Amino acid sequence: MKKTILSLALTAVFGVTATANPIDGEKKEVKTSESTVTWKAYKVTGSHTGTIDLKSGALEFDGDKLTGGEFVVDMTTINTTDLEGDYKQKLDGHLHSDDFFSTASNPTSKLVFTTVEASGKNAYKVTGDLTIKGITKSVTFDVSIYGSKATATLKVDRTNYDVKYGSGSFFDNLGDKTIYDEFDLVVDLQM
Repeated sequence: MKKTILSLALTAVFGVTATANPIDGEKKEVKTSESTVTWKAYKVTGSHTGTIDLKSGALEFDGDKLTGGEFVVDMTTINTTDLEGDYKQKLDGHLHSDDFFSTASNPTSKLVFTTVEASGKNAYKVTGDLTIKGITKSVTFDVSIYGSKATATLKVDRTNYDVKYGSGSFFDNLGDKTIYDEFDLVVDLQM
């Protein structure tokens, strides 16, 4: 009887422990100083490019299979790379303002993977929750992984995040001052 009670007690303790702390696989932290996020925005008369820094990030794996990820972007680091001098300062300032990303009151953005599906060798279709300016919307994009490197390209509709300045979808008669709603993010991660 004592052995049965001891066995039940051990089963209960180890069973609860195994349930409460499942083995999730490996979480690989991203080397933020070696990773890059490049943005490209388009307007009727051309485009602008720049960078923005990751504050933190990690990809989750089960063996060599991608299963999840979470990233925080430092919005205060928005930087234009295709301009210099006064033009650069003016655009950088405008991107930080309430017309665009309101970085003083929204210093970070976040991306959390919600589903990951293999789409080929080292390739995945990922859906995630992207939060910009406190607004969360679903985005879908492709991720490729090669050893300790990962790449992704996202197309983001800025108007979903209350970034409507110069949008032909919301304002009439903008002519050649129209800024397209979608911008691209090209992400190169080092783990």
